[in-house]
Amino acid sequence: MTTAAWYAWVGVILCTLGLFGFIVHRHLVRRLLAFNIMGSGCFLLLVGLAQDDRAIDPVAHALVLTGIVVAVASTALALVLFRRWFRVSGQSVLPEDV
Repeated sequence: MTTAAWYAWVGVILCTLGLFGFIVHRHLVRRLLAFNIMGSGCFLLLVGLAQDDRAIDPVAHALVLTGIVVAVASTALALVLFRRWFRVSGQSVLPEDV
């Protein structure tokens, strides 16, 4: 098994674990962490699938770098929103849907 296949399989495992954590947990920060783990798995999957026997696809790597920047910015925005929600409601979870 090549290293590219390892990256792809680890990415699939991380995506699955992140999705499971996002579904199971109700706490907002835990959901955000699970979402970031799922995103990291997607990045690893893209890097693993972009490698070939002949060469490495630079477009996929550029997309992953752009995705990392967007993920950091969206995580910071989500943390600010969570902090504001905690100040307003005093709760760290969202209310149940009726």
